[in-house]
Amino acid sequence: MADLKVGGFTPLTSIDFPGRLAAVVFCQGCPWRCDYCHNPHLIPVASPSARVWEDVLAFLARRRGLLDGVVFSGGEPTLQAALPAAMRDVRQLGFEVALHTAGMYPDRLEAALPWVDWVGFDIKAPAHRYDHVTGTPGSATRVMDSLARLVASGVAYECRTTWDPELFDEADLMALLHTLAEKGVLRWSLQVCNRAGMPVPHPAGIADRIAAACPRIAVRMPA
Repeated sequence: MADLKVGGFTPLTSIDFPGRLAAVVFCQGCPWRCDYCHNPHLIPVASPSARVWEDVLAFLARRRGLLDGVVFSGGEPTLQAALPAAMRDVRQLGFEVALHTAGMYPDRLEAALPWVDWVGFDIKAPAHRYDHVTGTPGSATRVMDSLARLVASGVAYECRTTWDPELFDEADLMALLHTLAEKGVLRWSLQVCNRAGMPVPHPAGIADRIAAACPRIAVRMPA
């Protein structure tokens, strides 16, 4: 059985694993310091409120036939070496597996992919703005490596960007769009950033300008 550090757990979601009813396991720990982080309590590697993985598995065993899958989110799940073993535990219960990752550990991502049915891949910014957004030098290089491995793997995925126009402008966003197209990405979700509980609105007409700039990528803009 895996020794996964679990910082939180959601017993039911219909939005985190497309087309599936799923539970979400929030993995403890993240090496980045994104200013708009939605789960800052998951950043420390250790947490006094961490759940025991064995207890999570016991809950999931009771939900067989009711849930379709399990999402490993975070934090950053690939920070933990125990992730592939935890995914194997979940598969042995008969569930499908989804992974939410920002791609900072290419080798660990590649090791986990054989256990994964779908990946939500977070793209934070165009390469030249990555260090500013993540607070971590050299982060873009590892992310682009991870993205290339994901696209080549054949595993279903969607790239996702939370865009705060205060962090990088529309020109940078369009540069990111073209980079994704060059990498072979076909699906991209552009998400609204929330600061202090308030959404930061996107500029008017941005959806039309994105569609005109790169029609080959299917862009989704959740409300």
